[in-house]
Amino acid sequence: MRALARLAAITLAFMSSHAFAADENAPNRKPVRAIAEARLSLGGQGILPLYLSSDWSLPLPAISRAIIVLHGRLRNADEYYMAAHTAQVAAGDDGKTALMIVPQFLAEIDIEAHKLPADTLRWSLEGWEHGDAALAPNPVSSFEALDAILAKLSDRRIFPNLKQIVIAGHSGGGQVAQRYAIAGKGEAALSRQHIDVRYVVANPSSYAYFSSARPVPAIAASCPGYNSWKYGMDGRPPYLANATPDALEQRYVEREVVYLLGTLDTNPDHSALDKSCMAKAQGPTRYARGHAYADAMAKRDRGTPNHRVWDVAGVGHDGDKMLTSKCGLAALFDIPGCGAER
Repeated sequence: MRALARLAAITLAFMSSHAFAADENAPNRKPVRAIAEARLSLGGQGILPLYLSSDWSLPLPAISRAIIVLHGRLRNADEYYMAAHTAQVAAGDDGKTALMIVPQFLAEIDIEAHKLPADTLRWSLEGWEHGDAALAPNPVSSFEALDAILAKLSDRRIFPNLKQIVIAGHSGGGQVAQRYAIAGKGEAALSRQHIDVRYVVANPSSYAYFSSARPVPAIAASCPGYNSWKYGMDGRPPYLANATPDALEQRYVEREVVYLLGTLDTNPDHSALDKSCMAKAQGPTRYARGHAYADAMAKRDRGTPNHRVWDVAGVGHDGDKMLTSKCGLAALFDIPGCGAER
């Protein structure tokens, strides 16, 4: 009953907003409406709020797939949890054996507005998108938070039949998913348990490049920071500073990545689009930047990337529609129907 009440409350908040796509245009400098109910302790370093579709404090033998959905720049995990639930229902029987997880990367303004305990992790407004350390209570990288979720999922006492984990994000969450696919250290424990991991990168504003070449070299030439992390390999945060760019690229090439690109996410003036020169050097729109990046990776001499590019026809910058599209369901649940890759 409690789970149903929680979902009803989230649904109400979701319906009362200006819709999922429109909300992406809102400023991210105001407190979030809702704080996720579940909590994950990161080894005494801080507490991460998150939404869970099932209680993972007890054994979950029916769960064979776990899907981590990463919210966008508004930190609106409640709305992304609703989108995750919609996708889970649309997946039918495949959804019934899935655990949906939506972590929430909060900012100081959220802690203050909701009077949260001092041990609640909080980041700068956008630093969590590229692995920065938390501002308090300890300098925990947002990537370490994802490592902790994967460590929890590797516990065979709780998940005896887990076979696959999907880490998916749209917009700002897509930026997290793409960078974590490069940097993440959480796969090692999962590999020992024979649990596969897939990364789903949907409509991010930018990508982390491994070389200094860019799709729009004229812009890069006049942009001093174009190759700085999160756009390139210079000045990487401590979480991944010890690995060489070559090692990071080789890891990324080997990982399973699906790029989901909305064919209508083509507005160069979208209010939530990164319009810095660093991002513009990657192309004019999210759709163009995604294809340019995938093409660049395919041409690199590091072996054939274990990556796929799927166009989501008729969808713009809308996380709900992206995740619940045929290609979204294929990426999250392996449900047929996405069609041919571009």
